Amino acid sequence: MKYLIVVLVVALVIWLMLRGRERGVDQARRRTGGRGEPQAMIVCAHCGVHLPRAEALVDQGGAFCSEAHKLAGPRRR
Repeated sequence: MKYLIVVLVVALVIWLMLRGRERGVDQARRRTGGRGEPQAMIVCAHCGVHLPRAEALVDQGGAFCSEAHKLAGPRRR
């Protein structure tokens, strides 16, 4: 009987924690208005990875995903 009560208390605590986390996510979504606006995606000139235009490093040789790829320049094919 003692173990049954312990298991029920642990289950209740876990349930309350999960419920609180879901509530926080729902409130955050309401504050931001859902997913937000879609962003334009561009391709790194060195490795070909797609990334949002706002996160890209733009140079005369093109757009890059990181400073290292910007220094390396566009990939030679």
